Amino acid sequence: MNQKTAAKFFLPFAAAAVIVGIWQIVCDAGAVPRFMLPSPAAVCSAFISEFPLLMRHLRVTLFEAACGLALSVAFALILALVMDMNRYIKAALEPVLLFTQTLPSIVIAPLLVLWFGYETMPKIVLIFITCFFPLAVSLVNAFAQTDKDAVNLLKSMGAKKVHIYCCLKLPQSMPAFFAGLRISASYAMIGAVIAEWLGGSAGLGVYMIRVRKSYSFDKMFACLVLTMLLSMALLYAAIFLEWYAMPWKRHANR
Repeated sequence: MNQKTAAKFFLPFAAAAVIVGIWQIVCDAGAVPRFMLPSPAAVCSAFISEFPLLMRHLRVTLFEAACGLALSVAFALILALVMDMNRYIKAALEPVLLFTQTLPSIVIAPLLVLWFGYETMPKIVLIFITCFFPLAVSLVNAFAQTDKDAVNLLKSMGAKKVHIYCCLKLPQSMPAFFAGLRISASYAMIGAVIAEWLGGSAGLGVYMIRVRKSYSFDKMFACLVLTMLLSMALLYAAIFLEWYAMPWKRHANR
């Protein structure tokens, strides 16, 4: 491991360690009441003691996030292909895509609960809405920016639309797709927790509401840390998929 790689790997951990150290010092000094800001040691203790319960709630939240994210990827790809193939559909649906992005999730969520009840469905739909827009817009723009000369060359060689998409447009759109996927993956856990705030029987959002009502803020912070770690894990999973799916990029960076 060279010096540049080592610095890139260790500096974020060093910065996090400094922040946690300052946080612990501030709490130990009594600058902030413990019921308002529990110390990192108290948060770690709560995490350990609540670990089995957190894992039970985590399974529910992860299932909702995975379903919502998978559906958003599938529908974004289908819609981007349809919009790229037909300019009239593209002109009609682009304003609708922008409109869906302007609607705050916290406003839509009560309507979804009213329509679909308090079970899993409204939560998956909310995650889908949250994750869908970055993916769809990234793919639509990537398809539109495909090299026209390359498209015309393939057409002159007798290529059909399926060949143009498989051999040219889809490979060229991969960087934009994975950029959108990284954003959507980081949104998935947040969307799941927000959806669970509005009701349900299990999930990290439900757990947070319960511990907040009992003023157990050390447990609430433990749940927040777990949610952040899972969002980061999904983000890095998207980065790994990008690395695995684009071997030409790996070879170019060597």
